[in-house]
Amino acid sequence: MGAGHDTVARELARRAREQGHEAETVDLMRLLPYGMGSGLRTFYRTSVRHAPWVYDGLYRAFLRPGDGARPSGVPLARFAGEGLVRLVADTGADVVVPVFHLAAQLTGHLRTQGRLRVPSGVFVLDFAVHRQWLHPGNDAYFCLTDQAADDVRRSVPAHVETTGPVVAPEFFAPAPGAADWRDRFERYAPGRPPVLLSAGAWGAAAGLGETARLLTGAGYLPVVLCGRNQALRSRTARVPGALALDWVDDMPGLLHAVRALVDNAAGQTAVQALAAGLPVVGHRPLPGHGADGVRRMAELGLSEAAADGPSLLRILHRLTTETPAERPGAGPSLFRADVLARAAALAHRPA
Repeated sequence: MGAGHDTVARELARRAREQGHEAETVDLMRLLPYGMGSGLRTFYRTSVRHAPWVYDGLYRAFLRPGDGARPSGVPLARFAGEGLVRLVADTGADVVVPVFHLAAQLTGHLRTQGRLRVPSGVFVLDFAVHRQWLHPGNDAYFCLTDQAADDVRRSVPAHVETTGPVVAPEFFAPAPGAADWRDRFERYAPGRPPVLLSAGAWGAAAGLGETARLLTGAGYLPVVLCGRNQALRSRTARVPGALALDWVDDMPGLLHAVRALVDNAAGQTAVQALAAGLPVVGHRPLPGHGADGVRRMAELGLSEAAADGPSLLRILHRLTTETPAERPGAGPSLFRADVLARAAALAHRPA
């Protein structure tokens, strides 16, 4: 669902190979039979883009954090069981690492049934852990923060530890592509501080054009990540003074070239920004786990929350005029341990 889960899976696979292991990645949606995976993905994408109240209702009814884990797995996820068991057998895998909540439900169910005979270590990508991540059958949980780990411990009997996010090493170092981005910004809008607005891989955002107009009126250059949503890009490109981008391959360079990120999902773009030392401001969050994640990030001091336009401008003015040394810099302390190394160690634990 979106690109964040895929990005994390690719980085874990890269680390596995770097550490001398073999790695296989699989999209749970492709394991679901009868086109169910593509149908589910289309429904979710459409809901988030065009009817966010639908997803918000489903989230509140079935996913929102609360007491206890989801009981005995999710029936939909179980349709992928045969495919996953077969893949584990074919590859000789020693550990399965879900990075998506339905995958966590599937591995937990299969472990409980005795059909998955290797450990499952769930890497929870959300700052606010919703119930769909939780299944008592999984062997271990790796979390972004201590608060998220505490939430998991209250619900499942598994081994739980805080590792922090998974981000490629290119985000932590000065990015070669940043200079090209800065030149592009200066040619497009000389003297205007560039501020990145993220709508995720699917280009899902509320009021993005209004936010872009607010920023241009205040003297900023809004650089808008429209993902794969060409309709959003076309609309945003009509906002005078805004720079609308489609799919971006050089995210390290881009994040090192802008002055702040305005985020609506507390997802992978936000943690990449923290790795790059870029301040993050949560504004107009997506419904459901996006809103909960944005709120949790702000509570932990990892970002700031702007409830309306004037507060967004006040926060951006401060962030773009102070030096990096003047900012608290809570981001770097978030990255604690290598999730892949922790997950690989599960293969050597007693059964």
